[in-house]
Amino acid sequence: MNRALLVIDVQESFRQRDNWRHVSNPAIVDRVNRLVTAARADGDLVVWVLHNEPGSGGVFDPAGGFVRLIEGLEPEPGEPMVHKTAHNAFTTTNLQQTLTTHGVREVVISGIRTEQCCETTARVASDLGYEVTFVTEATATTPLPHWDAPADRSADEVLADPRTLQTDEIIARTEYALAGRFATIRTVGEVAGTLTRS
Repeated sequence: MNRALLVIDVQESFRQRDNWRHVSNPAIVDRVNRLVTAARADGDLVVWVLHNEPGSGGVFDPAGGFVRLIEGLEPEPGEPMVHKTAHNAFTTTNLQQTLTTHGVREVVISGIRTEQCCETTARVASDLGYEVTFVTEATATTPLPHWDAPADRSADEVLADPRTLQTDEIIARTEYALAGRFATIRTVGEVAGTLTRS
């Protein structure tokens, strides 16, 4: 076993937000499941990552009950479940130790959000010496408000703002930033070993 699939933050927390209506990839659970099935068939490690913000009172506070995988994702016995409090999956967890214990040298990145926890994890993994495959098709994000926009706007108001970064722009920017520097960009079909694109 020298490869691990990281499933990052595909959790109910995001579905509780107003902006989930505008998510880039409504089929993320199906696409992640294709990767999970392929990883298990190849004998690769599958690592599940959940984001926690204890005491925040928000949708990422474990006390609220939403810090759980979205329905349709089912870890198998023995597959690690990592709980993080930082954007990347390494800094506040034992992920690196887990990967080292299993002899992992390559990580495959999937999850939510494309440009945030997924991209950040890919960058850190690369700096730690892992070969990184970034499966953009198995990530998801939502429109990104301008940095100085009011924080209390509705998802529709964010979407209507011409300064908002739309999901296709976010995805393109992430791929440009990662490709050839931090990761190799692959499709679900390529990683799953099939000839068809998801």
